[in-house]
Amino acid sequence: MRSLLRLFRLLAVPAAALLVAAAPAPSAVADVAKAKAEGLVVFYTSVDVSIAERLARDFQSKYGIKVQVERTGSERVFQRLAQEYASNIHVVDVVNTSDAANFLVWKKNGWLASVPLPDVERYWPPEFRDKDHTFATWRATLSPIAYNATLVKASDAPKNWNDLLAPQWKGKLVKAHPAYSGSEMTADYELIHAFGWPYMQKLAGQSIMQVQSSTEPPKVLARGEQPVMVGGNEYVVFEQQAQGSKLVLVYPPEGTPFETSPAAVLAQAPHPNAARLFYQYLMSAETQQMLVDAGGLRSVRVGIKEPAGRVPITRIRLFHDDPNAVLKMSDEIKTRYAQYFGT
Repeated sequence: MRSLLRLFRLLAVPAAALLVAAAPAPSAVADVAKAKAEGLVVFYTSVDVSIAERLARDFQSKYGIKVQVERTGSERVFQRLAQEYASNIHVVDVVNTSDAANFLVWKKNGWLASVPLPDVERYWPPEFRDKDHTFATWRATLSPIAYNATLVKASDAPKNWNDLLAPQWKGKLVKAHPAYSGSEMTADYELIHAFGWPYMQKLAGQSIMQVQSSTEPPKVLARGEQPVMVGGNEYVVFEQQAQGSKLVLVYPPEGTPFETSPAAVLAQAPHPNAARLFYQYLMSAETQQMLVDAGGLRSVRVGIKEPAGRVPITRIRLFHDDPNAVLKMSDEIKTRYAQYFGT
């Protein structure tokens, strides 16, 4: 929890005060004229397609550069990049997944460019940026419990993780899959770290509706196909609420899984200048605030404001993400998950 406590303290510091104390930042690396001449950015991402498309439109409107969005689950992005690079194919310029452990592998392989940005150096706590400038947390999200209030009374709704094991929820839960979703891989790691494998075995006995992406469970709830979400993204719940769905978030007192989602520029990006400009745009205050306001995501950038009515991250007890530990346990999680859940 130490890094999260430090984040809480930094989030309370006014941005102007941080600027006074900041060390001299590296110079900007994006050449706008050269980026416009290249005219294209290929972006592999696991963020919900509505956000990715909004981002692409905004960037093209600002710079006249097209963004080709390739959206799929984090584990599929990881596999695709590995397959392409094994065949000496270099298509992607900028990559983002919800599994921060992916970036440790890519950095070790030498696939990521070092792109020092003034904004990242000034406004990102050290825990959320690579010391060699090869990646930084672009977005963050939580994986709380949620329910459809048209199907579940507030008095009957689960209040904590153990409540989900009650007989009345058998066959009534929906969950994303860690072999597809990077955020779900991290969330499952955090639940296992907190409660152990026996909890996951009991959860598997609840005849859960299994979907792939962590963006899907809130949509399942909104359609009324299942009443309770046990594994899915907070930000898509916000999206569904904005569209009128009666979804309610539950932040269990024991803790809520917290997942960071980095972004990086590939060292062999085919459009290197456009890639750097797009990466710089991803980390800008403009984009970070858009992700929070319109996308329902959380930002680790100091100075970003939470919308009125949203529970501030500083008031939510969080489980601690650990990309190195996730990397070490990912194969075990996939194997045992398949054994317990039958998928």
